[in-house]
Amino acid sequence: MSSPLKVAVVCMSNMNRSMEAHSILRKKGFSVRSFGAGSRVRLPGTARNLPVVYDFSTTYEQMRKDLVCKDRERYTSNGILHILGRNERIKPCPERFQECRDRFDVIFTCEESVYDRVVEELWVREQETCEPVHVINVDMDDNTEDATLGSLIICELCERLQQAEDMEDSLAELLLAVERKTGRSFLHTVCFY
Repeated sequence: MSSPLKVAVVCMSNMNRSMEAHSILRKKGFSVRSFGAGSRVRLPGTARNLPVVYDFSTTYEQMRKDLVCKDRERYTSNGILHILGRNERIKPCPERFQECRDRFDVIFTCEESVYDRVVEELWVREQETCEPVHVINVDMDDNTEDATLGSLIICELCERLQQAEDMEDSLAELLLAVERKTGRSFLHTVCFY
């Protein structure tokens, strides 16, 4: 590819998985943005069925300060304050994919339900240019270890795509090669802008 690859990474809340990939891809020099596809940002609360919920307009700094006031020890030990600190260094607040009209070459999602939301969102939008966008799902659990492993796979895919002479012709082959190497399978759909 001659021009730089424009990449988006989407998880549910634009908090852990998409931001870890955003961080790694940015350090490697990729043009990258990250998003959430949920209706609100949900973080672990005092019980599994009682998440702490924020609007996407809430800054990472506001979330961090709120959680420090609520229970500094809990949110330090479960890693949420560390994640919020990293996120603050990348951008001010989470963003919803459904509100973005930027164009990307590839959109990576971090779980199948997010993949479904992104593909559905792209299908209902009015097509203007008929430029393709590849939506690829790299399943990863929503914990720091799997977020890092999944993000490294996304980074490898981006590096291979960036080096490909023709992304359209070589994408299926690249995905198969990385599937064989990692033992993971990927969902892939082409949508159009």
